[in-house]
Amino acid sequence: MKKPSPQVSASGLLKLIGHAAMGVAMGLGFALILISMNPSDIATLITHGGSQGITVFVATLVLTFGIGATLTGAILIMTEQK
Repeated sequence: MKKPSPQVSASGLLKLIGHAAMGVAMGLGFALILISMNPSDIATLITHGGSQGITVFVATLVLTFGIGATLTGAILIMTEQK
């Protein structure tokens, strides 16, 4: 009988949620560092983006880091079982 996929189990899902949360936290931290250190006048570019400029900037970083960490976690979980 074939073993179920680790992503379907409750522990696999909790691990993926943990990786996603880590990615979101890292994205928020990276956005805060970029805005506060202001390399290459990023804060100026954000203010020229209008009222939603900072929201779009932070959301883009958070989603990118969150998706990347979730996909990395899925790969780690799959290779862990072998």
